[in-house]
Amino acid sequence: MDSITQAALGASLAGAVAGKTLGRSALLIGAALGTLPDLDVVIDYGTAVANFTQHRGFSHSLFILLPLSVLLAFAFHRWRPALSLGRWFALTALVLLTHPLLDAFTTYGTQLFWPIGPPVAISSIFIIDPLYTLPLLAGILAYLVRGPHTSALMAGLLFSTLYLGWSATAQQIISERVGPTLAAEGLEDAPRLVQPMPFNTILWRVTVVGEHRRAEIVTGFLDDNGPVTVEYFPRDPNLEAAATSLPEGQRLAWFTHGFLHYEKAGDQLTATDIRLGIPGAHPFTFILARYNEDGLNPEPSSRLERPDIGGELLGVLWSRMTGSAEVLCLASLTLPPPGEGCT
Repeated sequence: MDSITQAALGASLAGAVAGKTLGRSALLIGAALGTLPDLDVVIDYGTAVANFTQHRGFSHSLFILLPLSVLLAFAFHRWRPALSLGRWFALTALVLLTHPLLDAFTTYGTQLFWPIGPPVAISSIFIIDPLYTLPLLAGILAYLVRGPHTSALMAGLLFSTLYLGWSATAQQIISERVGPTLAAEGLEDAPRLVQPMPFNTILWRVTVVGEHRRAEIVTGFLDDNGPVTVEYFPRDPNLEAAATSLPEGQRLAWFTHGFLHYEKAGDQLTATDIRLGIPGAHPFTFILARYNEDGLNPEPSSRLERPDIGGELLGVLWSRMTGSAEVLCLASLTLPPPGEGCT
């Protein structure tokens, strides 16, 4: 999740555990600890793919954060013995461990079990979702105004947790809704990713990767009971084979669970993470190699510039989310006239 959300979650948890003893300083400690795992972004691992796939790595591992919680609890207890060692451990462990656990509900991927496990990505909540964050901020504001009464913090944590549970339930409902359509298209057994569209859990995007094509569906809870619209995007198995013959291509495929789009653009072999963003606005595209007279020439990966996203996209998403538009064409990021589909 975004840094504001992680800081708010950390502050809320720390305040709930120690706010009555430490006062407002508990919020500051929790906010600082809540952002600590994301400081790995300052590390340069040498290439674009390495930086991309090693973020949320060791600094988000439960195997690292649990013993770190113990060490920090001892240090904090020596500094402020007014709070028992057990309470300090509860504070540090809750704040540090909930950070990667919350991240695991997003699509990016969180290496909870680094160095022995693959990334975990439940993909039920967008990386920025106001309905998760606002209850936490409201609880913090109420605490700051009213003084060391933790009931508001607990209420904020309760509402946010319930909303996170709703996101997982909604994801399952959407997956079941599109099941018959995918079965009719012969894609029921293909790798499937079901995730919310930006900033909400009402409108959802379903991505299904077949051998020669990728299917994309946008559907939401305010839609009617009519058939869902399926868009298709081509895939080139030969480019995939070329990319995954390279160490960085293999690393990228491992991190994204294979949800990648490959292209030959000029002399460049590129791979785009199709999980993040939406078609036409995917933020992560990597150059893995270049073609020359001798064939494919690997090079240290680099990242292409993030595509510009016009402000009108928010209006398009709002119209589709609220159901005022029946179809959103991902290939063009446009809303076709009523009764028409995507071309």
